[in-house]
Amino acid sequence: MDKENADVEHETTVHWFRKGMRLHDNPAFRLSCEARNSKGECYKLRPIYILDPYFRKYIRAGANRWRFLQQSLVDLDTTLRKLGTRLYVIKGLPHEVFPDLFAKWNVKLLTFELDTEPYARERDNQVEQLARKHGVKVEQKVSHTIYNTELVLRANGGSVPMTYQKFISVVESMPNPRRPIPAPDTLPSECLLNDDLNNQEFDVPTLNELLTLKGFNPAELKPCLYPGGEKEALRRLEEYMKNKTWVCKFEKPNTSPNSLKPSTTVLSPYMKFGCLSANHFYYRLKEVIGNSPHSKPPVSLIGQLYWREFYYTVGASTPNFDKMEGNPICCQVPWDNNPDALEAWTNGKTGYPFIDAIMRQLRDEGWIHHLARHAVACFLTRGDLWISWEKGLAVFEELLLDADWSMNAGNWMWLSASAFFHQFFRVYSPVAFGKKTDKSGDYIRKYIPELAKYPDQYIYEPWSAPKSIQERAGCVIGVHYPKRVVIHEDVYKNNITKMSLAYKSTKAGKSSSNTKKSREMSSPDKKNIKKAKLK
Repeated sequence: MDKENADVEHETTVHWFRKGMRLHDNPAFRLSCEARNSKGECYKLRPIYILDPYFRKYIRAGANRWRFLQQSLVDLDTTLRKLGTRLYVIKGLPHEVFPDLFAKWNVKLLTFELDTEPYARERDNQVEQLARKHGVKVEQKVSHTIYNTELVLRANGGSVPMTYQKFISVVESMPNPRRPIPAPDTLPSECLLNDDLNNQEFDVPTLNELLTLKGFNPAELKPCLYPGGEKEALRRLEEYMKNKTWVCKFEKPNTSPNSLKPSTTVLSPYMKFGCLSANHFYYRLKEVIGNSPHSKPPVSLIGQLYWREFYYTVGASTPNFDKMEGNPICCQVPWDNNPDALEAWTNGKTGYPFIDAIMRQLRDEGWIHHLARHAVACFLTRGDLWISWEKGLAVFEELLLDADWSMNAGNWMWLSASAFFHQFFRVYSPVAFGKKTDKSGDYIRKYIPELAKYPDQYIYEPWSAPKSIQERAGCVIGVHYPKRVVIHEDVYKNNITKMSLAYKSTKAGKSSSNTKKSREMSSPDKKNIKKAKLK
């Protein structure tokens, strides 16, 4: 019997890894491992990952994130091989490759982790339809978030909790999150396939192969500071959990945006890819804190997990959440179209050293502190450049290791004062803000070496240095380092005025729209409002 026919003879279960790139606390993977047919016979297990051009179409990803993904795939494959199976990497579009896999592998069950993002729901619905046509049962499990977003909405009377505090009150009224399940130590021997463990057709591509495939030059990558994978995620988590005092006293606003080493956990990339379970993180924090005095949400570590849950809940339930137009919660702002200023911001050439250092760190390392994100986001939008938050979102989506669709969009709306946060008159200074935690500018010197020889008093405002000092430092402004793209003191006040007008316009537009809808509604329609809302 040839190998292909042998594959068909076995009834197979396929677990499709996407974000949940781990074996600990992965209920969908556990289901695949334990699934049996009506005769009580164990299915043969095939864990897969699809290198999906669909992902590239909808989400930009830079070289750092592809490296993180490749490392995570290698880690996952290594762990699976220790259990007697492997990761099968498939290249192609899910809706194109699955029909062939269903037939070739005699698939009876497909499992994967629930994904609430719009592009993912569209993709998954398409795959589910294909599965039904081929007689394949599909099981999705909630494990990327602590709470099921649909249950949060239900607990809030069917509406979206639009503030963080409201979200907290809702989830605290719900049952405790499910307990995480451990990674399997072994797999049932009858579910293992031993005949193609060495089939190179399904191997994880090398980093060079993957980057070349995606159009990147591997030689241009900077050193890797945050290796991908479940093993590294759990190692980093436990490293921080050892320090109970630090965990209990942690307050996010009191950490430094421009320290030379991260002042936070940098677990966000591992959460984004699902190398670390949110439930596992949540309960480890609970274990470490115990009954000790500790900081509270929103600034505590558990508070950071709640921020993630909040944005996932709102993002899953809001049309066009990652856009301004058609987004019902977003202020409609007439942003400028300024390609030159956007390019300067993107590449760390605005002439403001604090802003530029942050953007260069982002490009080199794929991660920046959350307060640094606040500073550059405010600068791009309402603070200085008056450029749409959608442009900034696209840059972060490409360069951040932890570019998470719902959190990225939510934070950009917040920081541009387009939604959630409405005190648009509170503007970050691109000079004073960085000085609070790094007066001598060591962070700037690290990421903008052309300014390394500037005296401390001029490092944040090099344009104010006398020409003689600029020449002595080997960096003349306008020659070796750019002049300021805008004068902050002049533009931010004008931008506050423009933001105020945008708020009034948006409010008036909503009021007019609501009045028009009310007038157009007939009496019979009004009687049916309650019924329609319940459907």
